[in-house]
Amino acid sequence: MNLSINNLSPLTSLLFGILILMFPKLINYLIAFYLILTGLIGLGILK
Repeated sequence: MNLSINNLSPLTSLLFGILILMFPKLINYLIAFYLILTGLIGLGILK
């Protein structure tokens, strides 16, 4: 499986969903990290 920007977002969503189910107290940190990562990818800073 080749990792690219196109399948990075669904993979991170899946990973964060599993982590939220396992550790509900981490939800604030996971959402913040996901939003920052998505914003950096959207701005083209991360490729």
